[in-house]
Amino acid sequence: MTESITSRDNERVKRVCKLRDCAAARQQEQLFFAEGLRLCTDLAAMLMPQEVYFTQKLLDAHPELEQLGGRHFLVSDGVAAKLSDTKAPQGVFCVFPRSVKTVQDIRAGGRYVCMEHVQDPANVGALLRSAAAFGFTGAVLCADCADPFSPKASRASMGALAKVDLIVEKDTAAALRAFSENGIPSFAAALRNSVPLETVDTAGLHGAAVIIGNEGNGLTDETTAVADRAVRIPMAPGVESLNAAVAGSVLLWHFRGV
Repeated sequence: MTESITSRDNERVKRVCKLRDCAAARQQEQLFFAEGLRLCTDLAAMLMPQEVYFTQKLLDAHPELEQLGGRHFLVSDGVAAKLSDTKAPQGVFCVFPRSVKTVQDIRAGGRYVCMEHVQDPANVGALLRSAAAFGFTGAVLCADCADPFSPKASRASMGALAKVDLIVEKDTAAALRAFSENGIPSFAAALRNSVPLETVDTAGLHGAAVIIGNEGNGLTDETTAVADRAVRIPMAPGVESLNAAVAGSVLLWHFRGV
């Protein structure tokens, strides 16, 4: 049964907007908000949505939306505009369960991207997308990374939120210990005391952890020192660095087959 919502002041609409805008609300309710036809349907193929909101116009164009799980709500254009986090809303929004694991869930032989204080949600989402594309097991977010369940991050991830394990651990050192205890070698993206990426032979490796640092400051010295090896991506003269998501994706590609 589909319920109708026409008021922008509806309490359910206010709650969904809070999930959209507030990381604390997402954590408390263990839910997150997604918007857009492609993102919602891709996520729904792997996660059961709790709630689905759509306009009549979009439902007419995509009647398959009625096959999505969860409670369904037909919303007015005004409500859709309030729910939207984009300039041109498509007219479909979902609320999904939020799943986060801990370092105790790190698996021997797994491949992980580990982010330390990556602040831009678009970079977090892009790294999740690359991790999924190259068959990585999961992502470990350390030292107050941007929320991977924010609208900007989830859009950038293109559904990867449901394809890789998401692990949150404030202490990067604890994540590195967990990698070591599970026999997973760690590779820090850094310049100091590093070796060129192409010299790292992946043959014989059983798992890998690629560690990516903050957009402006990179990894902390402590993290680089504890990692098994520091690696760098050779670049043309006069170019100092790459965007965090681009650099991370290059490293993830290199370790894709271990």
